[in-house]
Amino acid sequence: MTRDSRWVEGDFDETKTDVLVVGAGPVGLITAYQLARFGGLSVRIIEKHTKSIQDTYGRAITLFPRTSELLDQLGLADELLQEAFACRETVAYNSRGEEVHGRGWSFMNQMKDTAFDFALVLRQKYQEEIFRNALRRYGVEVEAPVELIGVNVDDTAITSSSHPVAATVQDTKTSNRKIIRCRCLVGADGGRSSVRRLLAIPFEGSTTEDRWVRIDGHVKTNLPKPCTYCSIESPTHGNVLWVGLDRGATRIGYAFTDDRANAYAEFNEQAAVAEAIAAVKPFTLDFERVDWWTIYTVGQRIAKRFSVGDRVFLVGDACHTHSSGAAQGMNTGIHDAVNLGWKLSLVLRGLAPSALLKTYEKERRPNVQKLIQYDMNISRLMNNRLPEGWRGDPDADVNEILGQVLEEAGTFSSGLGISYEPLLDNPLVRASSSSSTLKPGMRAPDIYLLRPGTFDRTRLIRETPNVGCFYTVFFTGESLQTLSEAGLREVEQSRLLKGYIKSQCLTYLTILATKRPSVYGSLGRAYIDIEDRSGYQRYGVDPDQGCVFVIRPDGWICAVIPLDMNVKHELEALFEGILFESSQHQKQRATLDCLKL
Repeated sequence: MTRDSRWVEGDFDETKTDVLVVGAGPVGLITAYQLARFGGLSVRIIEKHTKSIQDTYGRAITLFPRTSELLDQLGLADELLQEAFACRETVAYNSRGEEVHGRGWSFMNQMKDTAFDFALVLRQKYQEEIFRNALRRYGVEVEAPVELIGVNVDDTAITSSSHPVAATVQDTKTSNRKIIRCRCLVGADGGRSSVRRLLAIPFEGSTTEDRWVRIDGHVKTNLPKPCTYCSIESPTHGNVLWVGLDRGATRIGYAFTDDRANAYAEFNEQAAVAEAIAAVKPFTLDFERVDWWTIYTVGQRIAKRFSVGDRVFLVGDACHTHSSGAAQGMNTGIHDAVNLGWKLSLVLRGLAPSALLKTYEKERRPNVQKLIQYDMNISRLMNNRLPEGWRGDPDADVNEILGQVLEEAGTFSSGLGISYEPLLDNPLVRASSSSSTLKPGMRAPDIYLLRPGTFDRTRLIRETPNVGCFYTVFFTGESLQTLSEAGLREVEQSRLLKGYIKSQCLTYLTILATKRPSVYGSLGRAYIDIEDRSGYQRYGVDPDQGCVFVIRPDGWICAVIPLDMNVKHELEALFEGILFESSQHQKQRATLDCLKL
């Protein structure tokens, strides 16, 4: 049977591609960029709107540490840092203009354990330019203005190489239509997703009565610390957001209450400026220039399902929406894209079974649900209202409670504490008996390392770029002998593991505990822990015992294997549950089976 979603009949030109990405915001661009970067697949990306200056200046601005790490693994962080404002300071002021501690965005002062211990602030317009240019280097251009107007998914297709998704698209300038057939379609087209609507995927949740105003521009002020992530506790405009932006600009956000709305016959840019001036009192504010402003409604929704038949996938706002209160929208969307990207690449290139794609929703949905719960509380508190179902003091200070909620959500908001729970049907998060403080499903911490010979510093993330392959990292302790000679040879000689390496699905790294003049005999590329052994300490590895960590392409830990186990057997069993054997190894195994017969 076929799944009919407002299928548009007609005799149109047809083209084919492996993956069609719908929506060219940051999430769609990162999805397409990954697939192009990993190679072996054709990719197209379409965008409905030709964005105006007003549209492209505003929207998302903040990348938190874990997102920056993910983009660093994709080779994009350096370009972002050239244009961004690195915000390392936060401050909160009460209604009298007095600085108060432990409130507002103070959790950002605790974002440690990463080279990106700051908020990377860059308006979406400039982020998109960087991502588009990176995508262009792989020969992929955004096609705009092109609108998706129909989707048909052929459920009878049985081969992974077929093109069962037919997308009808229309050039909104010429009204010309054509069909793009693809193996997979990714909907990254925002909260009003055409992909989600055309496939009739329910979008569950609610929209509140809360509305906020956001305004960007160049300002003059007597605010003592203007180049910060700042909150001002206004009795009339909620918990006011003040953020120093790139290029010397500033963003101000405040609650748009009925009182504000009723005070104006038309709430236009002039009104938005006047209310921004009122919102930051007792400080003064003068706008030299307005770049962008908007009013938006707060709502929390999540798609009933994130995919259709392992052929169509939703990412970012297309499958979940929330307020900008915790500044998580773009971060969460990029996490979706990075989680899905390498899995889609491996499956479509015939290197992994399609079951791998089911782990996308299994891993992302619980984290999205957690974010939405936090966001419901944060958005109410920022509008001077206690959370729904509040059982504490009804006269509690909403600003104090907001600080507590943001602090509680701190490691989640920074992304450094986001993890994936072990599940029996998820081979990517394997239960472990290791004594290490790090467990499968947790982020693999970035640590400083020394390169052999020169002893110049590098970072683990820089040496484990996201190119769609797994990294098996051997912490061999004081001596390479920690992993016995026999065990070392077994791993090296494993035909199965060699096949994964040849298919570029697996790479070995060795991290030694102390400096040495030669690293000969290491498995794969070798590095050395820095002098204080902080790398071994961070990974909870005893130098006398060593340990093996398997790190997924997206930088989360897949497995932890003590060296006193049969490392070869454990690695083979792990990857047999995730990847296909190489064709060469399949032939060798078939030959051996025939000889046994």
